[in-house]
Amino acid sequence: MLKGKKIILGITGSIAAYKAAFLLRLLVKEEAEVQVLITNAGKEFITPATLSALSGRPVLGTFFETGDGTWHSHVDLGTWADAMIIAPASANTLAKMTAGVCDNLLLTTYLSARCPVFIAPAMDLDMFSHPATQSNITLLEKHGCMIIEPATGVLASGLHGKGRMEEPEAIVEKIRKYYLDLETRPRLDGKRVLVTAGPTYEKIDPVRYIGNYSSGKMGFAIAERLAARGAIVDLIAGPVQLSVKNENINRINIVSARAMFEKSTELFPLCDGAIMTAAVADYAPAKISPKKIKRKSENITLKLKANPDIAAKMGEIKRDNQVLCGFALETDNEEENAIVKLKKKKFDFIVLNSLVEKGAGFMSDTNRITIIDTDNKKQVFPLKSKKDVADDVIDFFAASMLKKEHPQT
Repeated sequence: MLKGKKIILGITGSIAAYKAAFLLRLLVKEEAEVQVLITNAGKEFITPATLSALSGRPVLGTFFETGDGTWHSHVDLGTWADAMIIAPASANTLAKMTAGVCDNLLLTTYLSARCPVFIAPAMDLDMFSHPATQSNITLLEKHGCMIIEPATGVLASGLHGKGRMEEPEAIVEKIRKYYLDLETRPRLDGKRVLVTAGPTYEKIDPVRYIGNYSSGKMGFAIAERLAARGAIVDLIAGPVQLSVKNENINRINIVSARAMFEKSTELFPLCDGAIMTAAVADYAPAKISPKKIKRKSENITLKLKANPDIAAKMGEIKRDNQVLCGFALETDNEEENAIVKLKKKKFDFIVLNSLVEKGAGFMSDTNRITIIDTDNKKQVFPLKSKKDVADDVIDFFAASMLKKEHPQT
């Protein structure tokens, strides 16, 4: 699965750097083209000569060659790579990645990378479990990085706990699985898909709004996986703290339901289908105060008006050859309410998730869904990461599109 893949292997300052030599050898054995980037601290643990001999390429660590002034372009490296693996990733490097610090070639290349980024942390157990490190890892996952969790065992300090860099064989297997999933699942090459994601904010006054707890993680995961399968994605995103990597994703930022309605109805006729994951506010203040509303009494009355129904409008203008997928988040009578929404909005299928089940719904990194189609056939999935859920939804979306293109098959 890795034959011909262009891979950047980033090595940072950790005693686990010796494992990078074994990882490099396995990647070369898979016939991948590997370019090693190493930090100055990494060179204290393993020599560039060893890594160069194993990769068959010069090892890069600085922006310039001191002898002739040759410049190593982080932009060229970032666009060249099919994947970037940082193994081992020290606590220091993780912190710099989250802050956007670019004081070495590895970090600047990371910020320029358009490819999937895999990170294998390695450090002592207290460093790994520290809230600062855990917060950095969480933020990197929000940025689209894939964390390869460290193993538990005896550490360089002599302590026993979680912090050992995952074994090279396991890292290669995880990367192979990533590409295997992409290559064995249905492709959407050249298809244009609209995705809505995140919440909308409805302004009350200059400092307050009506909103919800949507993080946008589900919609962003779907957008990334669609693009990885060859689709051109128009991602209409509400106010969220997430970023996209794939250059085939055209991100349009909006704030209000009205703005999302306008962009969705503008772009949908140009698309082959749409996946509507956004948690759109049903109502907005009837009147927006130009100044901050001061507290004058114990109670205040806020009059609301209905926002335009984006999903209903999309169903109304949908062509026969377009696929429209909606999402339903319910707290009671879940399937019944989802089926009503499916029919009312003229979806081709609906993805039901629940606020009742632990690990599903808003803010989490996991979800458990049920997909229901227009024949009331349902497919129930177990709790999974939102990235894996995204693949399940896209598989159903691709099958629906194929059925419309070839109705007799």
